[in-house]
Amino acid sequence: MPLAEKQRQLVARFAIIDDAHERLAAIVASGQRWPEVADDERTEARRVPGCVSAVWLTGAVKDGRCHFRIAAASSVVKGLAALLTALYEGETPAAIVAWEPGLVEALGLNRQLSPTRLHGLTHIRRAIRDFAAAQ
Repeated sequence: MPLAEKQRQLVARFAIIDDAHERLAAIVASGQRWPEVADDERTEARRVPGCVSAVWLTGAVKDGRCHFRIAAASSVVKGLAALLTALYEGETPAAIVAWEPGLVEALGLNRQLSPTRLHGLTHIRRAIRDFAAAQ
C-alpha cells in the first residue's frame, strides 16, 4: 500500500475522535500495544538523540522491508513514536527515506503538543529515516 494511503488510513482511524484529548489518549493506548525494545537492548546506541524523554528504537530489515520496535520512558512519547513507526512499518528503505509524514498536522497534534514533544518527534522521524538510509 502506498505511504500516502497508509497515512490517510491512520489519520482516519484517529480523526473520528472529535475531542483532542481523547484522540491523544487513543494514540497513547495504541502505542502500548506496539512491539517493545527489550530492556537489555535499551543501550545508548539505540537511544534516539534529541528527545528529552528517553526513547529507544530498533530496526530490522526482512525481505527488503523495514520493521521497528520502540520503547520510551513516557507512555505519551511511546504512543507518538508508535504512530510514526506504524506508518513506516513494513515499508522499503527507499520509501521511508522519501516520505515525510503529515500525521501530526492532520491529527491536530501540532496544536496540542508542547514544542519539546514536537521536537522529539522530529528526532524520532530522523532516526527512522537514518536507519532506512543505511540499508
